[in-house]
Amino acid sequence: MRGRLRRAYESGRESVRAGREGADTAPDDAGVASPVSPGPVASPSAMVVGAEPPAAMHNSTVSRDDTEVPHALRIAAAWCWRLIVIGIVTWALLRIVGTISIVIIPLTVALLLSALLAPAVGWLLKARFPRSLATGVVLVGGLVAVIGTLTLVVNEFIQGVPELSEKSSQGVRQIQDWLKTGPLHLSDSQLDRYINEAQAWINGNTERFTSGALSTAATLAEVLTGTVLVLFATFFFLRDGNNIWRFLVRLLPVAARWKVDDAGRASWATLGAYVRATVLVAFIDAVGIGIFLVVFDIPFAFPLAALVFLGAFIPIVGAFLSGVVAVLVALVDSGPVTALIILGVVVGVQQVEGHVLQPLIMGRAVAIHPLAVIIGIAAGVVLAGIAGALVSVPLIAVLNTAVRRLAARTVPDTPPDAVVVASQAP
Repeated sequence: MRGRLRRAYESGRESVRAGREGADTAPDDAGVASPVSPGPVASPSAMVVGAEPPAAMHNSTVSRDDTEVPHALRIAAAWCWRLIVIGIVTWALLRIVGTISIVIIPLTVALLLSALLAPAVGWLLKARFPRSLATGVVLVGGLVAVIGTLTLVVNEFIQGVPELSEKSSQGVRQIQDWLKTGPLHLSDSQLDRYINEAQAWINGNTERFTSGALSTAATLAEVLTGTVLVLFATFFFLRDGNNIWRFLVRLLPVAARWKVDDAGRASWATLGAYVRATVLVAFIDAVGIGIFLVVFDIPFAFPLAALVFLGAFIPIVGAFLSGVVAVLVALVDSGPVTALIILGVVVGVQQVEGHVLQPLIMGRAVAIHPLAVIIGIAAGVVLAGIAGALVSVPLIAVLNTAVRRLAARTVPDTPPDAVVVASQAP
């Protein structure tokens, strides 16, 4: 029995060895008939005359019909439908943002105020103030400063309106005299006709103005609601902002938490730097232009300086518009020579702001291309009016920093509160 098992084992090994040798020599015997291949077999590189080459199947095709479409056309079609999907999603997001803009805009303004007031809260916390008390003190102090400034502006404006209206009528008469004696040489009948047409246009659009005034009540209600939301959101952002951000980060997958946390904190630092630098630049602009307005005894010097301060928060466009208002007031009050001097002052201050102050104060961390600024302001005006123009540029700065940090191939630092579990060697 043992001998028979050994012979069977040896026979099996011989048959396996013979099979392996046959497999190794099969390509050399491609042209010889065998029971497995009853006829001659062509080599892989052989070409049959008169036969069509097999259609090449690309990895991106799902059927043989796709091979009939040029590769470039398939790539273009893939790009097109993906871009269409992205466009539809973007349009839907814009519609949603427009629908709930009464909530989004106050929250955005609250974020800007929080970035501006956060250092003050930090100083009070270092002075052993409770967090809620420190936040309340900073918020109330900011409200007092804003309300006091607005009160001064409104009071000075009310006091100077009679004088400015009288000088405005004088300026209108000067313009009429210039139209008569200037290069246009308009007659009294032509001037009366144009004035009558203007009055007829105003009378014909009275209903439109009235409807706008009626809608102002709803706008005022929205402004009051937004103001209350801004105050509450600013308070809680300043007090519990770090906890809110950690809660949002924990909703993400574990693999993405550190990267998103790093990008978010860098974006917050960028937002704070942008807001504080913008406030400083706006203050310098307002002081510079306000000094010249006081020197030339232009009415509403303080309100115009406050307008310049607010306009500086809208880069490029805001400074230009506020400067135009100051020039017009100087033209009505003091004549064209003083208006040209004020225009030169406004242009000079804006040049110093754009080429010296902003690069020096803001630095490269929040540097944004002017084209992106213009496009962002235009989009913000279309979507949300003046509020959209105010928040568009800081939003672009934040997105710029976030995208750069997310696209970087660096590993974020380990959070200080992270718990590292080490395994012990057996």
